[in-house]
Amino acid sequence: MSATVTTTKSTSTPGKGNGPASRMSLGKVLLIVAGALIALSVLRALVDAAQQADFDRVTSAGQIGAALSMAVPIGLAGLGGLWSERAGVVNIGLEGMMILGTFFGAWAGYQTNPWVGVLAGVLGGALGGLIHAVATVTFGVDHIISGVAMNILALGATTYLAKRWFEPLADIGGSPKNSPQVDPIQTFTVPGLSDWLADLENHHWFLVSDVAGILGGLVTDISALTVVSVLLVVGSFFALWRTSFGLRLRSCGENPTAAESLGVNVYLYKYAAVVISGGLAGLGGVFLALVRSHIYNEGQTGGRGYIGLAAMLFGNWRPGGLAMGAGLFGYSDALQLRNGGATVHALLLLVALGLAALAVWRIVRKSYVAGAVSGAAAVALLLWYALTDTVPNDLVSATPYIVTLLVMGLASQRLRMPKANNRPYRKGQGT
Repeated sequence: MSATVTTTKSTSTPGKGNGPASRMSLGKVLLIVAGALIALSVLRALVDAAQQADFDRVTSAGQIGAALSMAVPIGLAGLGGLWSERAGVVNIGLEGMMILGTFFGAWAGYQTNPWVGVLAGVLGGALGGLIHAVATVTFGVDHIISGVAMNILALGATTYLAKRWFEPLADIGGSPKNSPQVDPIQTFTVPGLSDWLADLENHHWFLVSDVAGILGGLVTDISALTVVSVLLVVGSFFALWRTSFGLRLRSCGENPTAAESLGVNVYLYKYAAVVISGGLAGLGGVFLALVRSHIYNEGQTGGRGYIGLAAMLFGNWRPGGLAMGAGLFGYSDALQLRNGGATVHALLLLVALGLAALAVWRIVRKSYVAGAVSGAAAVALLLWYALTDTVPNDLVSATPYIVTLLVMGLASQRLRMPKANNRPYRKGQGT
């Protein structure tokens, strides 16, 4: 048998796709960060002048700390999706794998210690990943169908096991819907620096106090599992983009036939990626159970597996962008929990200014229709902000999901998924 290899000239344009031209320089990233900080400072000053003191929580250490704890499980789920999809397997089952992580993490944690619970939760999520890999890689089941089935299976299995394992423990807090209390994972605060930043924040100086509040939230009462999660994001970048293992794995998601013709065991790499994906999602579930609440509760994932997928798409299948997306979604999630409608009402002004800036940018780029739509949305939000004092509770609870839809709608034009994502592949095609 002979194989004919053809080469085609790339038609990608600079600035699009996943190539080097699409990566922003460090200077641009720093400029965007500086602009966002100044915008937040201006907004806080304006609303403080209008005697709406609640808005100063937007950059407080407490708000940033809450946003970080909300962002970690979303980021871990998104990181799991990145590993899987870089190998060409869509993983809609991240939500189910997170559920497995919450259950097995709490189950093992209350019996032994929280770190054994972390290991059990990761293994539970990895088991879910293995089932998804068997269905999609070995048996060729459609990835979306397998992922949805994984979510249903995980929910049903944990509901059944909770009744069997936790209901008999009613004397120590167990029930069919929750586990007994689990000991917390240790947290740490950077001594000296945290107090100094808190003092700066309390002065309410323009920009300086806002930056101090943001940094203070990153060095005060930080869970050890948060540090592990940050290291996993950095480690994933180096593993996928700086090692031969990562190159082979990504080649399975771009052109598995060519990868196999060069001696890559495509099935093995796909299995490894999906199992790692499940383990990361399971770790996100562990974070919810052992850090956020110290207990397993039925339904506590709350769709964060799906939001993690949105963060992955926002980041264009790259760890850095994924972390930014998780931070944005976690921030909006924390914002609606802290002071409810009044705080989310202030967020309308921030979103309106962002849409106005986007409208100007699109018009400069001669995208007149998109610019007009963004401008109209900005005007509508400004009117909403000016004519109301709060946001209805129903919309407040939906804030993270609305932000997810809005961000995905704005980011969809620049997305470029791995070429072989969700495409059937059978062993032997490259020989």
